[in-house]
Amino acid sequence: MNKVVMYSTAVCPYCQRAEQLLKQRGVDAIEKIRIDLDPSQRDAMIARTGRRTVPQIYIGETHVGGFDDLSALDRAGGLTPLLNG
Repeated sequence: MNKVVMYSTAVCPYCQRAEQLLKQRGVDAIEKIRIDLDPSQRDAMIARTGRRTVPQIYIGETHVGGFDDLSALDRAGGLTPLLNG
């Protein structure tokens, strides 16, 4: 299974929903980068993704985007194959 990295904050409901969806699809480990605890990580996230909102999700080397993007990918049938590499 591809590694999942998620830029997030403690109070973000979309981060929580993204984590729930990923766990439903069999992901047992998500590397969370908490931008609320380390402001330099927010700058790194913006530089890497071009986006300012959380969550920002990477599966392997693929930037999926936020929760809406993740959910749309799942509905289109593309999430499980991406997770499985």
